[in-house]
Amino acid sequence: MTETIGLEHYLFLGALLFVCGAVCMATKRNAIGVLIGVELVLNGANINLVAFAHFNPAFEIEGMIFALMVIVLAAGEAAVALAIVLNFYNNHMTVDVDTAEELKG
Repeated sequence: MTETIGLEHYLFLGALLFVCGAVCMATKRNAIGVLIGVELVLNGANINLVAFAHFNPAFEIEGMIFALMVIVLAAGEAAVALAIVLNFYNNHMTVDVDTAEELKG
């Protein structure tokens, strides 16, 4: 009794990651927790892009290129956001997002 893994399995996994990331972003007060939530959302979208590229041969290369672009975007976002978090921690001795009311340049 072997069942093949179809598109709906990948879409369910991508949706599950997306929802977990959205819940993480909404409930966490720590800036690092919010960043982890953003990464989960982006990875859920990547799973969907790669799954659609695999199961639709007409758009195979486009799905992979979009997934690669999302990975590059996530790396840049993580680098900039961590720099902001470290700077905020040096100034306020906390990474609680509720205390970040006055962010000036």
